[in-house]
Amino acid sequence: MENKELVVQNIRDFLSRGEGGEHWLRHVLSTFSCKRNIDVERFLKEQAIDFTKKNQSVTYTVFTSDYVDLIGYFTITIKPISVNGEAFSNTVKRKIARVSEQNPENGNYSLSAYLVAQLGKNFNNDVNELITGEQLLGLAIEKIEEMQYMAGGMVVFLEAENEEKLLEFYEANRFKRFDTKETQSGTKGIHTLVQLLKVL
Repeated sequence: MENKELVVQNIRDFLSRGEGGEHWLRHVLSTFSCKRNIDVERFLKEQAIDFTKKNQSVTYTVFTSDYVDLIGYFTITIKPISVNGEAFSNTVKRKIARVSEQNPENGNYSLSAYLVAQLGKNFNNDVNELITGEQLLGLAIEKIEEMQYMAGGMVVFLEAENEEKLLEFYEANRFKRFDTKETQSGTKGIHTLVQLLKVL
């Protein structure tokens, strides 16, 4: 498939156009397909708009420059996390310490960090071939760096399925595992997510 220029768009831009903008957006989001991760697909179709309206998170769509194809999306929010510093070098711990409070009893750092809450490519009509996972993650990091410029902070994290190939992908993009958490989803029931972070 030929390479096309991509455009990253905050879905607030569509919602600000009133009912017509929201109707168009819902139609476009309905074309998203990600059978590899049904939760990623369901979030975009059923929750992304409401979460953005309630300021719980903001979703960014990635289109071809002509807005014909929805290539993928990512969702960003800010969340508190607790980090055990033992997994990190002294340099990283010093950076984390600048934006956190350390618990004197267990040494854990408590901080607010940018969360890449969702990340997914659209496998409908093979448009996923227009972008790599690394490029999509890079677009999310670029957006977070814009937020960092305006508001500060330096830690970004994500929570990934406990699948080695996926974890290796994030580690190749300089994320480091720091914890796990139990979660419940509609399709998988209770399962484990691996938490990874990087310092910008």
